[in-house]
Amino acid sequence: MISVITGASAGIGAAAAEGLARAGHDVVLVGRSRARLTSVADAVARAAGRRPDIATADFASFEEVTRLAADLLDRYERIDVLVNNAGVMSTERRLTRDGHELMMQVNHLSPFLLTNLLLARVTASAGRVVTTSSQAAKSGRLDPGDLDRGRRRWSAWLQYGDTKQANALFTVALARRGVAATCFHPGVIRTGFAPDSLYMKLLMVIPGVARTPEQGASTLVHLATTPDGVKHTGRYFAKGVPASTSPRMTDPELAAALWTNSLAVTGLSADELS
Repeated sequence: MISVITGASAGIGAAAAEGLARAGHDVVLVGRSRARLTSVADAVARAAGRRPDIATADFASFEEVTRLAADLLDRYERIDVLVNNAGVMSTERRLTRDGHELMMQVNHLSPFLLTNLLLARVTASAGRVVTTSSQAAKSGRLDPGDLDRGRRRWSAWLQYGDTKQANALFTVALARRGVAATCFHPGVIRTGFAPDSLYMKLLMVIPGVARTPEQGASTLVHLATTPDGVKHTGRYFAKGVPASTSPRMTDPELAAALWTNSLAVTGLSADELS
């Protein structure tokens, strides 16, 4: 089993890499920093006896994501699990070199691009796609025609919620295309995520709120290794079981509109993917 994990240089991604390696998977770590990925690979090798491979890409660049996909397709004849775990939360509105709002590109558009470029390889292996979403998706008010929130009031946490809602809708759209796809809420995790957010800093000091990266990664590993990752395709999980969603997280029309607009934004065409 070959499992590709994005956002694997720390936190949930690094913990999931160890969990999957212990389960017998050959893991491919994806992140921006080769040095940090090497450190994770060393730790996984010591803990699980299997050394992961490494691939680098910055998800704030469509060009780098496209290069990453070509590299993975060249290196691996099969991909059994694709884990879309790369993510960011920014308290300021920032644009990428491609001209898109940073959180939307890193959290949704680049994973959408990578997944579609690898999808034929994943489905040929009867594989599955697992995406790290969040309960913040329930507060999202995603507008497929305004993904960058350029025509609406800017709010960092509202935009983050939009991106996490996009993860859930992307999962729904994949399932409707016959792909074994699930997404999950990892919980509030004690990592360096959203270091500029006062809200996150407060959550870190409230006893019993923050979980360890290993606890956060447990549902990811479960969905990547057990029948639940196939049996419950299209579903949103929390704490290892299917969880409740908001109506917008599973709206098939909203999912279809998001898919169409994401194709246009990333430069993909339905014809070349079919």
